[in-house]
Amino acid sequence: MMNRRRQHDGDDDGYEHRNRKRRRVSENQEIEDRLESLILRVGERSTSSVESNLEGLVSVLEADLGTFRLKILRILSECAVKMPEKCTIYTTLVGLLNAKNYKFGGEFVDHMVKTFKESLKLCRWDAARYSLRFLADLVNCHVISATSLLQLLDTMIDVSNEDTVPQVRRDWYVFAVLSTLPWVGRDLYEKKESSLESLLLRIEVYLNKRSKKHHNALRVWSVDAPHPQEEYLDCLWAQIRKLRQDNWAEKHIPRPYLAFDSILCEALQHNLPQIVPPAHHESYEYPMPSVVYRMFDYTDCPDGPNLPGAHSIERFLIEEHLHHIIEMHHLERKDCAAQLLDFPYKSKIPLEYCIVEVIFAELFHMPTPRYIDIVYGSILIELCKLHPATLPQVLAQATEILFMRIDSMNTSCFDRFVNWFSYHLSNFKFTWSWEEWDSCLLLDTEHPRPKFIQEVLQKCLRLSYHQRITEMMPETYAKLLPVPSQPNYKYASEEAGSLTGTQVAHQLVVAIRQKCSPEEVINILKELPNSGENSDQEMSDSSFNPLKIDVFVQTLLNLGSKSFSHSFAAVSKFHLVFKALAESEEAQICILHNVFELWQNHQQMMVVIIDKLLKIQIVDCSAVATWIFSKEMTGEFTKMYLWEILHLTIKKMNKHVIKLSNELNDAKEKFAKADSSSSDSEDEAAPKRKKPVTVVDKPTEEMVERMEEKLEAANVDQKRLFLIVFQRFIMILSEHLVRSDTDGRDPDTDWYRWTVGRLQQVFLMHHEQVQKYSGTLETLLFTSDLDSHILEVFHQFVALRA
Repeated sequence: MMNRRRQHDGDDDGYEHRNRKRRRVSENQEIEDRLESLILRVGERSTSSVESNLEGLVSVLEADLGTFRLKILRILSECAVKMPEKCTIYTTLVGLLNAKNYKFGGEFVDHMVKTFKESLKLCRWDAARYSLRFLADLVNCHVISATSLLQLLDTMIDVSNEDTVPQVRRDWYVFAVLSTLPWVGRDLYEKKESSLESLLLRIEVYLNKRSKKHHNALRVWSVDAPHPQEEYLDCLWAQIRKLRQDNWAEKHIPRPYLAFDSILCEALQHNLPQIVPPAHHESYEYPMPSVVYRMFDYTDCPDGPNLPGAHSIERFLIEEHLHHIIEMHHLERKDCAAQLLDFPYKSKIPLEYCIVEVIFAELFHMPTPRYIDIVYGSILIELCKLHPATLPQVLAQATEILFMRIDSMNTSCFDRFVNWFSYHLSNFKFTWSWEEWDSCLLLDTEHPRPKFIQEVLQKCLRLSYHQRITEMMPETYAKLLPVPSQPNYKYASEEAGSLTGTQVAHQLVVAIRQKCSPEEVINILKELPNSGENSDQEMSDSSFNPLKIDVFVQTLLNLGSKSFSHSFAAVSKFHLVFKALAESEEAQICILHNVFELWQNHQQMMVVIIDKLLKIQIVDCSAVATWIFSKEMTGEFTKMYLWEILHLTIKKMNKHVIKLSNELNDAKEKFAKADSSSSDSEDEAAPKRKKPVTVVDKPTEEMVERMEEKLEAANVDQKRLFLIVFQRFIMILSEHLVRSDTDGRDPDTDWYRWTVGRLQQVFLMHHEQVQKYSGTLETLLFTSDLDSHILEVFHQFVALRA
C-alpha cells in the first residue's frame, strides 16, 4: 500500500515537473515576444524622447542578455536590414549595449558581418547595402574602428579594378560604398582624412573610365532641358562631392548617438575581420543601371520650405527614404499614402512635390517599373483623398509638365503616362481642363501631343462608354475622339449582295442560332469555293481557304459581339472549326486579318480576342508578330493597342519557356534526390528511412529527356519569334531611311521616332529573355553594315548587362 502511494506521489511530482517546464517555456516565449516588440517599436512616436526610449530599452536588454542573447542578436541584425530608415536608432542601441557589455558588442559585429557576407553571396543587393551602412554607422557609435571600416570599403572598391567581369558588378560595389558615405563621411573625415581622400580618388578614377552607353536607353526624356537626365552613379558622385565641399555636414540623418557621446566614447572598439567580396559567377544577377528622374526644382514649389538642390545629398536621402516606404507598403495603397504623408522630415521639405516626383520616378523607371502601373495610380488617388487641399494641385502641375515635355518622352514612358492619366481621370469623373491643351489641335495627328490625347480617350473608353467620352470633351476635339465601338460586319452591309460568301454567311447565322455542332459548321463551309492562292492545287477539306476563314470568323464573332463573354463562348464552342481552318501560318494570319476587319473600331475587343486565340492555341505567336508588321496594318502601326498585342504575345511565349524551364529543373532535382536517397538506403538500415520515394514522385530518365526536348522546342520558337520581330523592325526602318535619302527628306519624322521607340521598348520590356539571344541577333541581324541609328538601339540594350 505504501509502495503504491509512493509511486502515485512520484507521478504527481512528474506531472508538476512537466507543468513547470511548460510554464517556463510559455513564460520565455512571452518575454521573447515582449523584447521583440520593444526593439521593433523603439524610436516610434511616443510621449518620451528617442534618447529616453533607448536608455530604457538598454536596461531591459542588458538584464535579459544572459538568457535571450541569440534572440536579441537575431532581432537587431534583422532590424538593420529590414528597417533601414531607423538605422541610426539601432546603431545607437548597439553602441550603448557595447559600452556596457563588450563581449555582446563583438558577437553582434560578427553576426552583422555574417549577414553582410550571406547577402553578397545570395545576391540580395539591398540587404547587403543596408548591412554595410549599418556597419559604417557603428563607427559613429564607437563600436567599430574607423581603420577597419576603411579597409572594408577599400576592399569593395578593389572590385572596380576586376577584369572580365560585367560593369554592373563593379558599378554596384562603387554605388554601395558611395551610398554609405553620408552616414560615416564626417567621422572618417575627422579621423582618417587622407585615407578617405585616397578612397574617393579611386572612385573618381573608376567613374571617369566606365562606359555609359546604356544611358540613352534609360532616359525618360531625350533632352536635358530643363532638368538633366543624369546617370545614377554620376548623380550620386556629384552629391557626394558637394557633401565633401560642405565638410561632410548634412541636415537629414537623425543621429541620436550624439546625445550619448560621453558614454560611447569610453567604449572599446572592435575591428572588422578581413571581408573578401565573393568572386563573380555567371549565375549572379546585379542591379541594372538607372537614370535619376527629375521633374521639379525649387522654382516649381511656390511657398514653404525649399526643395533641396539636385546635387545636395539631402535630395538623395529623401528620395531613397520615400522609395523605401513605397517598397514596404505598396500592397496596401491606403497605408502607403498615409506613411508617405507622415514622412518624418515633412516640415523641412515641400513634401507633396517630393512624393509626386518619386512616384513618377517609379512609374517611369526604365527598363520596367518595380510594380504594375495601377499600384502608382491607386497610391496617387489615396494621396489626393488624404490631402485634397494641396496634392491634386501638385499632381495637376506635374501632369502639365509631362504633357508639355511629351515631345521628347521615351515611348515606353508615353504608354505608362497614357495608362496612368486615363485611370486617374476615370476616378475623378473624367474632369480635366482640356481647353488649356487646345494648341495641340494644330499639330499633325502623329505628333506626340494629339497622339497622347487620342490614346487617353481610347483608354477612357475602356473604363467608360462612348457617349460619356464625347460629352466630356470640348467640340474642338472632335477629330481626336474614338469612333463608336461597333462591329463592321460586311455580310450585312449594303454591298453584301455582291460578295461571294454572303449566302453561306446567312446559312451559318441560322445554323449557329439553332445551336448547331462544329461538324455541321464545317459541312456548311464546304459549299464555299477556294479563292486563295492555292486554288489551282489539288484541294482537300483542310487546305487553306481564305473565303472559308472570312465567312466563318466574321460571322461567328459578329454573333458574339454583344460582350467579351459572348465572344469567348463562341470561340470556345467552335474551337474545332478554328483548329481545322488554322492549319498553316498563312491561315492564322488570315484569321487575324478577319478579326481586325470586323473589330477595327474596337481596340479592346481585338486585344482580348487575340489573347484568347493565343491561349487556346488557335494562332501561334509568330503568326501574330508577322500580322502586326504586315502591309494591311500600316495605318495602325503607331497605335498603342497594336503594341499591347505584340507585348502580350511575347509575354505568353516567355511565360511558356520559363514554365518549362522550371518544370525541368524541378524534375532534375527530384531525379537527383531520388538517386541519392536510394543509394543512401542501401547503406542505412531500413527502419531509419524517413519517407520512401514513390514512383509518382520520382521522374524517370525518359520523362526528363522528354521535358528537355519540349524546352528545346520552346526555345527554338521563342528565338524565331524574336528574330521575326527584330527582322521586320530592321526592314521597315531601313526602307524608311533609304526612301528618305533618295527623296532628299529628313528621315527624323514622327513615324520614325515612334518606330525606333517601339524597337527599343521590345528590347527593354523583355530584356531578360532577349539577352539569351543577343549573340544570335548580333550575328544574324544587328551586323556592322546596318544603319548606325538602328544599331545604336541594340548596343544600348547589350550595355545594360555588360
